[in-house]
Amino acid sequence: MAETDSAQAQNIRLRFTTREGELEIGDSAAVLIPTSFRRYQLSQYVNSQLDLGQPVPFEFLINGTYLRTTLDDYLSQNGISAENTLTVEYVRARIPPRYVASYEHDDWVSDVHTAPAPVSASSNSNHNPSILTAGYDGRIRVWNTSSQLLATSAAAPHGGHLSGVKSAKFVTPSQIASASFDRTVKLWKYQENALSPSLDLYGHKAGVEAVDVHASSNRLLTASADHSVGFWSTWKSDAPPAPESLLPKAITKDGKRRKLNPSVSVAQRGPLSLMHAHTAPVSDAQFDRKDHTVAYSSSLDHSVRTWDLVTGALVDTRTTNSALFCLEQMSALQLLAAGSASRDVKLVDPRESAASVVAMTLRGHRNHVVTLARDPANEYVLASGSHDGTCRIWDVRSTKSGKDGVAGQSIFTIARESLQGKATPLTGEGVKVFGLCWDAHIGLLSAGEDKAVQVNSSENIT
Repeated sequence: MAETDSAQAQNIRLRFTTREGELEIGDSAAVLIPTSFRRYQLSQYVNSQLDLGQPVPFEFLINGTYLRTTLDDYLSQNGISAENTLTVEYVRARIPPRYVASYEHDDWVSDVHTAPAPVSASSNSNHNPSILTAGYDGRIRVWNTSSQLLATSAAAPHGGHLSGVKSAKFVTPSQIASASFDRTVKLWKYQENALSPSLDLYGHKAGVEAVDVHASSNRLLTASADHSVGFWSTWKSDAPPAPESLLPKAITKDGKRRKLNPSVSVAQRGPLSLMHAHTAPVSDAQFDRKDHTVAYSSSLDHSVRTWDLVTGALVDTRTTNSALFCLEQMSALQLLAAGSASRDVKLVDPRESAASVVAMTLRGHRNHVVTLARDPANEYVLASGSHDGTCRIWDVRSTKSGKDGVAGQSIFTIARESLQGKATPLTGEGVKVFGLCWDAHIGLLSAGEDKAVQVNSSENIT
């Protein structure tokens, strides 16, 4: 079907290739394809060359970018002659994420995370992770994948947080860290479907916005509204004493006795270091996924900063044009994704050799982008959650040219199921998304203002 009369249409020679071995076209020689073809016609051609039993939709990459126009338009936009031979990579098209379930809460849900697989588990085992949620009611909760609540943390008088929990992460399947507006970080022991406080960390002088963990080194990172990045140990024997001035007192300033439960005795420790350089609240902090002695932070001061955790020194500062609310490292691409107040995701290049601060901008949201999560199965794919009440899935190879240059465009938009099919409010009022987690076994989990954690599968066509 590819061979056509050149008098009727212009052709170009394409050589098809793929990294998916079972989809290899036997003859790798270049073939003539009409330049009027779009993705759909190319997909038909590839299907005609493969014996898959049933048609499979494909996407096509040329020079690392998805084809979103006709071949003729692509050639014109890139100044390529039809006399050339192009190599085209074909990959199975992703299917829209399917709604699976919702985990209902009594208050806004600020964060969601899943337990890491046990060290003894093999990569092929059927790991069924627990789900951790953090709430504005000051509690953390653990659920199973059947939406059953397994454990809830204690209230403030019994060792719980005094205010809403902003962020929570599993350190190990049996240990959890939570960060709160009450300025503290708490470590919890999770065993036999019960949560018990094990260590209180004091050091920040304002609310703690985010916590990140590095289990093998027993270390935590925190981002705080006090403009600092905290570095902590999860071992009380390895941590310095808590600053006396920040510890809760039995008697408050107005002379009233604080309600303390004498039966709750939890060790109190301070930070290994507090790193100061940001000039506004720090919104997020993350360990480098390949080198736990390096950290990154984002801030409302518009910057992404790189830190040496061995010395506590500031290594690098990358300044953007808007306040930043969250970070996600795309280590295979050597980029940092940052959600912003300008309603986009900025892909920041932290390397000293970078020609520009922002390598690409992902545009489409209508309100602040406040949470990000990587696809655990694809280094090019990222999910974002916004105060506009939606999640978007991006493939950084999917781009669109506009008046502001080339920008990434989302491949899927996920609305909140709590709307029951109604249109999403323009600013996301009532359904703002606050937290994301992308689990290889469960799918994309999103926490929000609608008092629910929503689960959408992220499976591909097989």
